[in-house]
Amino acid sequence: MTSTQQRAAVQRQIWQIANDVRGAVDGWDFKQYVLGTLFYRFISENFASYIEGGDDDIDYARLPDGVITADIKDDAIKTKGYFIYPSQMFANVAAGANANETLNTDLARIFAAIESSASGYPSEFDIKGLFADFDTTSNRLGNTVKEKNARLAAVLRRVAELDFGGFDRPSSSARLRS
Repeated sequence: MTSTQQRAAVQRQIWQIANDVRGAVDGWDFKQYVLGTLFYRFISENFASYIEGGDDDIDYARLPDGVITADIKDDAIKTKGYFIYPSQMFANVAAGANANETLNTDLARIFAAIESSASGYPSEFDIKGLFADFDTTSNRLGNTVKEKNARLAAVLRRVAELDFGGFDRPSSSARLRS
């Protein structure tokens, strides 16, 4: 498939996500959720790629948060500008989204953690407010927490299904060491 065909296919899929899960959310408002979710997936996968450094034996998303040292976190923030714990990775959140009764507040907490990870670093003002338009408690997502979570889970699931290919592996990166 050519890059033009792939781009067109992804665009169709994104519009289909919007049509399938939009419900009561206005199309203009809904873009915040689809684009925000796409961005969350992108920064998660990009971050994992950085940490893994091309080592196929490391699957960052499957690691326990407890293996992350202060030095790993500090180096990642200095290099990437932000930090995401393995449990906060898009893949993990999307995988458990349908059964997560606190999905909307969990996402809000994860987004706040990503943004606050840059506090005190040069990237702080670049990262601050990245997810400000992604209001996980908005009544536009539904009138009940259950409705909000169902709509958010649907967006996460559909974005997880998109095939973007892989990221180029960085030549120099942080590596997890035991």
